Amino acid sequence: MSTNVSGQGQDRPELQKAIEELAESGFAGIQLRVNDEQGEWVGSAGSRELGQSAKPLTNGHFRIGSSTKNFVATSVLMLVAEGRIGLDAPADDYLPEFGLDRRITVRMLLQHTSGIFNHTGELYEDGTIVLGVPWQGKEWVDNRFKTYLPEELVRLSLSKPTRFAPGTGWSYANTNYVLARLVVEKATGRSFADELQRLILEPLGMTGTVAPGASPEIPEPHNHGYYRYEDAGQERTVDVTRQNPSWVGAGGDMISTTKDLHTYFSALMGGKLLPAELLAEMRTPEATVGYGLGVFAQETEGGTVFHHNGATMGSAALMYSTLDGSKTLTAGLTWVDDADLSIAPAFQTAQQRFVDAVFCGKLG
Repeated sequence: MSTNVSGQGQDRPELQKAIEELAESGFAGIQLRVNDEQGEWVGSAGSRELGQSAKPLTNGHFRIGSSTKNFVATSVLMLVAEGRIGLDAPADDYLPEFGLDRRITVRMLLQHTSGIFNHTGELYEDGTIVLGVPWQGKEWVDNRFKTYLPEELVRLSLSKPTRFAPGTGWSYANTNYVLARLVVEKATGRSFADELQRLILEPLGMTGTVAPGASPEIPEPHNHGYYRYEDAGQERTVDVTRQNPSWVGAGGDMISTTKDLHTYFSALMGGKLLPAELLAEMRTPEATVGYGLGVFAQETEGGTVFHHNGATMGSAALMYSTLDGSKTLTAGLTWVDDADLSIAPAFQTAQQRFVDAVFCGKLG
């Protein structure tokens, strides 16, 4: 059932159709929120739990994966505005305990240009895979409540060869954001969760967003995510809604709702959180994949769209906005995950379908 809460009674059958078709393509549950010139539209499709008939919530809590990176980047830039962090200062100034290359700046952490090895593993151009922290198959399932300290993740990365000299390339690494969050904590003397509350959550009245640290809990209400794996030749499916996200750390551990993601991203893009010059820095993409400081810039037929989507075990987030924050799309998706990441093609399709429908006016 779709609901329109703008008071304009605006029905959006094309959006409902899109999420229903995507639910059939492999997602357990989808919750979608669109805010644009027609008002606000909220809908869901699929089921809240496997084997149950209850529809997914439209504003349930879910794990947002790498969308976390945008919150970390915004927090860092707000502290730059406060004069607490230097954007082009060596990260080593804040974290001398790691002996980081002095050429690595805070900006390079946010832009993934540090060259640091990704603690969750690397895939090299020649097809070589170098493993990091386990995050697949039975090994991850058996250890899904294990706590990793951020310092452990950083030291694991630093024990591996760098990808390139600082500032000479681009490579997505969760470790960059583990370090960025440690910079926040070192510069302020407070936990990241406390700074997030002070800088963003409290001022914007966001009550559904959590930086859980090593806690496996997720606030009620929520949809359920799953993981399928092989154990002694048998295929098993386990509910992984509760999991300790410290293995990815600040690279993707936060929890939110579609409403909070809309509130946040529209405020950020609308210039309510950062001074204009820092927002411009955030949105200036590097040349490889169009990554700014914690945000992707994507050219569409409807103009430039900014986003940072994210996925983790059994759960994903979509977070898109126009340049001025006046049009946003936020979504939470749940599914049955596996070591082969077999949901990936459907996830790509979902992103394209939503962008086409909401930002490019293509309703097919």
